[in-house]
Order: sequence, then structure tokens, then C-alpha cells
Amino acid sequence: MQPVVRRLFLAAVFAAGLSAPALAADDPIVFEWSGYEDPLLNPAYTAKYPEPPQFAFFGDEDEAFEKMRAGFKADIGHPCSQNVVKWREAGLLRPLDTARIPGWNDILPGIKGMKDLMTSDDGQAWFLPFDWGNTALIYRTDKVTPEEAQSLRIFADPKFKDRVSIGDNVDDAYALASLVIGLRDWTQMTDEQFKQASDFLREVHKNVRLYWTDSTDINQAFGNDEIDLAWGWNETVVSGKKEGVAIDMKRDTKEGLSTWVCGYVLLKDAPGSLDKAYDFINARNTPEVSNYMVGEFGYGHANAKGMAAIDPAVLTEKGFQDIGKFLDKTLFQSPLPNELKAKMIAEFEKIKAGY
Repeated sequence: MQPVVRRLFLAAVFAAGLSAPALAADDPIVFEWSGYEDPLLNPAYTAKYPEPPQFAFFGDEDEAFEKMRAGFKADIGHPCSQNVVKWREAGLLRPLDTARIPGWNDILPGIKGMKDLMTSDDGQAWFLPFDWGNTALIYRTDKVTPEEAQSLRIFADPKFKDRVSIGDNVDDAYALASLVIGLRDWTQMTDEQFKQASDFLREVHKNVRLYWTDSTDINQAFGNDEIDLAWGWNETVVSGKKEGVAIDMKRDTKEGLSTWVCGYVLLKDAPGSLDKAYDFINARNTPEVSNYMVGEFGYGHANAKGMAAIDPAVLTEKGFQDIGKFLDKTLFQSPLPNELKAKMIAEFEKIKAGY
């Protein structure tokens, strides 16, 4: 069963309760991206507990943030680098006890050294990295020439009207626009640069056929020959190639690409078992998960031991052959100032509405 099909099947099973084990009252609730409910991402947890954790899904982290602030309770969250500080400062997180995380020191050095990610300035631990990858130009190799794919400005080329998709995700959208205007550190965006970036997204909007909300949307759009270009994630290329779609990711465009790191946090006032919550995040951090993550999802795993054990040919195929330099020539989606993020959210809604 292909990854996307399997995930849809599993999601349907969990949603409908079909042939699923009874859930224990203290099972943790994982507030998660769609697709990550795959039990093969946490085999040690599955081996220890007969029932899976409960999953609730969000389309993007801003949606998740607002839902939690409105009172939704879960035990574990899966934010990415640009939102960890925001969630923490809003009082949504509980600190991590690293003594309960055997693999805490096994995280890739390039990720572990990122400022204000795993720990805050006072040394308190908050975030266990899990997956990392890129948002980059994905294109139909039978519809787009190599010359056309050299620049991210292709997204605004009138030739591709109604043949473009970008995510319904403000972070990825402004990462694209920031790269196009020559900005690699978006935390330093000026008012003029914000206007330039927003103007570019308005030009892209003229070509957009759909704003995708999860991998299924974009994968189906490529498979059904609805789009030629997308600003998307590694997993789409893996799934598309397995389905026979002529598709590839262009990591070396003139302007570059965006890189993100996502991982797990413990949420404040959680309703489930803290022991099971730690067992779950630890299971996702074991080296045994790395090969599956890279092979089936096309994403890097944050565990250095697991990544080191993967066949170098596989790492090269997926673009991870030089793990120590994966942030080079990219816009890293680091935490944004709250005021700037609020401006992006408001402006992106206007752009999608055609204003």
C-alpha cells in the first residue's frame, strides 16, 4: 500500500472506529499533521501498548494555535521551528524533562545548535526535533523545461496560469516570497520588503489553481494532471514518483529554497498519561525510525545515529547526502516576531481572496 493511501486508510479507521482497538482513558492525544498517525513512525510505542494514541489533526500551526487558545486540550503537539517560541510564550507548553528522553543528545548537531529551538535562553528544554526537510519548487519534468525551473519567479509566469499550487500556509508562502526578493533572514524583514513579498504573492495568486492544505491535495493534483508547478514538501516527490508521475524537486534554483525543522512538545494541562506521552515522543526519536522516515516520507529524521546508518545512496537520492550543511543556501524558517507574523497572516488572507 502506498504511503498516502495507507495514511488515508488509517485515518478512516481511526475516525470511524473500524476494527480499531479500544482506547484507554489515559491514552495521550497527539495534535498532529495529517499523515503522521502512521504507527510505523513509532514502533517502540506500538510494541509496548496494544492501543494507539489518539490523534487530532490540524492543517497549519496557526490553526492549531488558535484552537488550543480557545480551549482544546491535547497531550502532545507537533509544531515547527518558526512557531515553537510563539507557542511557548503563549503559555501552551510544559517543559521537557530531558532525563526522561534517552535520545536527547542524539539529535543532529546542526539542529541541536539552533538558537531558541530545543531550549530557551535559560537552558530549559521545550522541543524534541523529529523531522526536517524543505519547501521548494516541485515541477512536472514533462511540462516544465530545466531552463524554466531555474528561478522561483516561474510561479508568477503567465504561461502557468491555473497550473500552480502553493500551500494554504502563511509560513511557506512568505518563505517563497522572501527568497524571491533576495531575503534569507525573514526575521529582519522591513516594511518595504514585506510589501515586495506580498506583491509577488499577488502575482502568484493569478496563476494558482488551488491552495493545498495537506499532502493528499497536492499529490492528487499532480497525479490528475491539474498542475505543473508547486511550492511543496519532499513527501510529494516521493509519492509522485512511486505513482509514476514525472515529477522532481528543484533544490538549486537561483533564489534557493526553504528549510524547516518540526518536532514534539508537551502541552500544558494535558488530559492523558505523562508516562505514555514520553513513551510516544521517545519512540519517534529512536534510530530505527530514520530509514522509514527518509524512504517513505522523503524527510530527514532528527536522530543522528539513525541517519548515519542509512545507505549513502538513499541519502543522496533524497538530497540529504551532506547533512551537516542542509541549511546552506536556504531560508531557515526561524521564529518570527509576533507583530510581523500577524501582518503576514492578515495579508495572506487578503491575497487568497483576490485583494
